[in-house]
Amino acid sequence: MTLALADAAPLSLDAARAVLRRTFGHADFRGMQAEVIGEVLAGRSAMAVLPTGGGKSLCYQIPALLRPGLGLVVSPLIALMTDQVAALVQSGVAAARLDSNIDPEEKAETWRRIERGELDILYVSPEGLMQGWMLERLSRTPLSLIAIDEAHCVSQWGHDFRPEYRMLGRLAELFPRVPRLAVTATADAKTREDIRAELRLEDSAEFVDSFARPELVLSAERKKGSVEKRVVELVTARSNRSGVVYAGSRDKTEKLAEALRAAGVPALSYHAGLDKQVRAQRLEDFLQADVAVMVATIAFGMGVDKPDVRFVIHADAPAAIEAYWQEIGRAGRDGEMAEGITLYGAADMSWALRRIAEREMDEAVKQVQVRKVRQLYALLDGVGCRAATVRRYFGEEGVEACGQCDLCLGQVETTDATEAAQKALSAAHRLQGRFGRGRLVDHLLGKTKEPSDWETSLSTWAIGPELSAQQWRDLTEQLLFDGLLREDPNDGRPLVGVGEAEAVRAVFRGERRVMMRKHAEGAEDAPRGGRTRRRDKPAAATLGPSDQPLFEALRAWRAAEAKAQHVPPYVIFHDRSLAEIAAAKPGSRAALAAINGVGEAKLAHYGEAVLQVVGTFTA
Repeated sequence: MTLALADAAPLSLDAARAVLRRTFGHADFRGMQAEVIGEVLAGRSAMAVLPTGGGKSLCYQIPALLRPGLGLVVSPLIALMTDQVAALVQSGVAAARLDSNIDPEEKAETWRRIERGELDILYVSPEGLMQGWMLERLSRTPLSLIAIDEAHCVSQWGHDFRPEYRMLGRLAELFPRVPRLAVTATADAKTREDIRAELRLEDSAEFVDSFARPELVLSAERKKGSVEKRVVELVTARSNRSGVVYAGSRDKTEKLAEALRAAGVPALSYHAGLDKQVRAQRLEDFLQADVAVMVATIAFGMGVDKPDVRFVIHADAPAAIEAYWQEIGRAGRDGEMAEGITLYGAADMSWALRRIAEREMDEAVKQVQVRKVRQLYALLDGVGCRAATVRRYFGEEGVEACGQCDLCLGQVETTDATEAAQKALSAAHRLQGRFGRGRLVDHLLGKTKEPSDWETSLSTWAIGPELSAQQWRDLTEQLLFDGLLREDPNDGRPLVGVGEAEAVRAVFRGERRVMMRKHAEGAEDAPRGGRTRRRDKPAAATLGPSDQPLFEALRAWRAAEAKAQHVPPYVIFHDRSLAEIAAAKPGSRAALAAINGVGEAKLAHYGEAVLQVVGTFTA
């Protein structure tokens, strides 16, 4: 039997703004935060899809502080829970987590705090929450709300389906009078529909904000030559910045990290094969460092809230557009300019499709997952604005080009290659899927070594002198992306055959044009230097020369404080707050309290120390 809360008078958004200012040090809400918070304060369940860095956590943290009872937050990753609890404690919020990394005595003390009504917010995993004993204890606890973070994990149509999330639908019947809020940053229309059905939120309000991330400069390039060498080039061109490099395998993370360290980059590797303590230490090192590069598999994902990540590089393409937007979204969380760079190839796509084919899942789900892979590579290898393509994918209308991605800046030119595509498709058909890409190109150019009489008798033999070998390779790769050609894995020696029959027929009938990327022979799809295209600088870089020494002194104080507490520096103060302090040079607690990000708890904990640092530069 669930303990029900007594009906209370509706809480106002003015009260929520007061908490926002007093506890978190922000002047007002952003985007759709106020609307979502208002719905939960009224005691109604809802679903909110807000962009990465859009302040989703405040949508349940503030109502949890205002409504009577304990705020329960379901989160999929221990790293994410740890980070959010640390940040809340710094802001003076009574928050805790219960997970497998917590020792028995600390767990017992957390339950004692819950029973005494001393805890505001509790973070739990879905597996931990749905255990019988946990639900029984919580049934005797007044709850202010239940927040389901990263709610896309509940959907089999999404990119990160986790079966344990399906159990959370029972919360509707177990806690019928407790408002539930499902939040995520990445969910297309079908995924949102599935979330609502699985979590029993069909009759609840749905808030979907813009997926725009104007601070992100996006680019992508086809893999050519050594990926390891290219990653080192890209990272070293971004010296003295923190970044994340995603790789598709554990072994690759280790090799890339080693290559970066050899090039003088402070790089760490992170993957699920490492000892749990090693992973925890590397995560702490990365979060605490002013400059560091983490080379990781997707095991290093949703738990990364470091605000000053200036670039994310995919050494291997992600799984879907949702994964792409979420992983790229690790950069620029502080609102300052950042970059998302993706390296991709047809082999990546073939591997992704092969993995889907090998999985045991409903055929309908397989078809959706295959479509998502195709849509990702259409985005990466396309010729339209990348940011606009992502936003349209998530259902946004009236989207305009970003004006800053590589495609908007005209770094990729195209030419009509329909006639050449017809030749390549004819050749693949006549070769009967018996050869790989290199042999297909040699056949088109008439350069096959010791060709058989059968091959030279084919009508497609040597019909492609108008393109170079590199151009034919590029076109072949594009036809694979488009599904017009396909690759049979053939135990690691892929064979090329004709792809989707109807699409191929449309090309031969002239109903479908094939546009090919145009670049000089031997050139890359993106500038080799990889220099940031926008000249916007982080807030700290806009400080005048006279303010810079104070900013660095504040960062040094913050680093020492964070190290002493074993917490990431940004949970104490973000760089943006330190930059504002360095520019304003507050001389009193009242003046310091007016700085964005300085709430009452942080003013009480750090006010005197910060004013002392400022005083050494203003005396």
